[in-house]
Amino acid sequence: MNQPTSQLESSSEISPSKPIDVLIVDDTPENLRLLSTMLIRRGYSVRKAINGSMALTAAQALPPDLILLDIMMPLMDGYEVCQQLKANPKTAEIPIIFLSALDDVFDKVQAFSVGGADYISKPFHLEEVLARVRHQLALRAAQQEIKQLNAQLEERIRERTHQLELANARLVEMAMHDSLTKLPNRVALFEHLENALQRVHADVNAQFAVLLLDCDGFKVINDSLGHLAGDELLTAISRRLQRVIKSSDCLARLGGDEFAVCLTSASDVAGATRVAERIQSVLAEPFQLKDRHVFTTASIGIVIGTNQYQRPEHLLRDADTAMYRAKAMGKARWQLFDPELHKTALDRLHLETNLRQALAQNEFDVHYQPIVSLATGSICGFEALIRWHHASEGMISPAVFIPIAEESGLIADIGYWVLRQACIQLREWQQHAIMPDNLTISVNLSARQFGQPNLIGQIDKILAETQLDPRCLKLEITESAIVDNPNAATKILQQLRKRHIQLSIDDFGTGYSSLSYLHSFPVDNLKIDRSFVQRLDENSDGRGLVPAIISIAQTMEMSVTAEGIETAVQLTHLRELGCQFGQGFLFSKPLTADETAGLFSTKPQW
Repeated sequence: MNQPTSQLESSSEISPSKPIDVLIVDDTPENLRLLSTMLIRRGYSVRKAINGSMALTAAQALPPDLILLDIMMPLMDGYEVCQQLKANPKTAEIPIIFLSALDDVFDKVQAFSVGGADYISKPFHLEEVLARVRHQLALRAAQQEIKQLNAQLEERIRERTHQLELANARLVEMAMHDSLTKLPNRVALFEHLENALQRVHADVNAQFAVLLLDCDGFKVINDSLGHLAGDELLTAISRRLQRVIKSSDCLARLGGDEFAVCLTSASDVAGATRVAERIQSVLAEPFQLKDRHVFTTASIGIVIGTNQYQRPEHLLRDADTAMYRAKAMGKARWQLFDPELHKTALDRLHLETNLRQALAQNEFDVHYQPIVSLATGSICGFEALIRWHHASEGMISPAVFIPIAEESGLIADIGYWVLRQACIQLREWQQHAIMPDNLTISVNLSARQFGQPNLIGQIDKILAETQLDPRCLKLEITESAIVDNPNAATKILQQLRKRHIQLSIDDFGTGYSSLSYLHSFPVDNLKIDRSFVQRLDENSDGRGLVPAIISIAQTMEMSVTAEGIETAVQLTHLRELGCQFGQGFLFSKPLTADETAGLFSTKPQW
């Protein structure tokens, strides 16, 4: 075997164990003999056919690697044989070299037009035939290699495409589901709500329900047992909720300890409330977290989705409003959304916005209510009470805006302003000899303000600015402000005592009323809540807790101030019981600074 043949064979894709198969088609036996002998000597496997029909049968039975085809043959010429081979997918890619005594250009053109790969004129030279055979086989080998590479590339593309599809599906899954509970997340819920809204807009009789639930007391569990325990609890809660919610509905985790349900299977009020009650029931069972049982409940807001809604966020807004109403009414319950709740929420938002502007726009004022010594009947001090005169809405009751100020955190800034104004006013009265130097001013401190780390610094700054004697200042706080954080309260009260600032417990009897904290903290005065004072009447049996509170104060060497005194009968009873101080409409309503100065100048006696 010579070198060119070895190069040909090594460059082909055909296995060396399988010789290259060449089919020679010629009706001249001498041509068949010469060509086959030449090719066999060079390692080729040769088959022979003496006519077109035999050639087609041989090629279809076992497609060769190359065909040498004579044109001029009886019954079926080479052109027709080539056409039929190229028409058959099984043999269409076999390279065909025409061998012909016809040397006209037209014949060559026709040969190439029917699919021929090359054309050799007779009489042929064996080396030329061999060279062209090698060339065509090399081309075919290259084509097969390209085809194989393309197939491999296509397979890699298909595999990569599949991987990308899986990755995209995973990303979609991550984008639409909560990583902790594997429940649908807010994005998925919004999509579900969008579909539900489309249905109700297409059918005026259709409706659905949305439940928004927030776990009561979850923060306590999270803070006490840790975030891992909190996550374990959330996962357990999600599993229990899935027991209640049908597969046709959507249960989603919105974040934190907040879950939402879109109900299409129970779309009316009765159905939605039944689901809410089942949720309450399954959550009532204890949860096992490692070595301990924990309990949680849920406050649930319910809104019925109708064609009046246009956007998913409006549904969640109203469900959220109803849920917070459920919390405000005692938790562990459900609340159906009422449009009035939305109006209330809007009014509250409007009021909070105005409240934030009130300080800057000087809309607040301080009024002063006299505190009377019940032993002498004369004024011994005043309580500073904030009033808000809104520019367009007039006077707004403290009962309305104080709770909003506390919830929003504005109460600390407002409280500081009141404290400063009250100290400035009392010092001004003292400097003008309108009030004696021993008269006191009482100022309320909210629990939030009492817990401010810079409270003592603020008080020191105000006292230094106004030059007010600290003994003239009384600070009133609620029982909860002390009991909620006793360690911090101890430090604050000790610092207040060093400054000779007095401390009163406001609304005593309505909160914890624990004797233990009265023993532990330096409290100077107890203020009896007006609700107890109003029960005093001609019948001594109606004195209720007032005698007990006064007795406690006397035992602990504290003074007592009764709030809300409105009748002479109430005043008489309080004096008989030994109450030292009182305030209320019987003496005076809260007055402006000028009115207060005018009242004091008359030296009233009661």
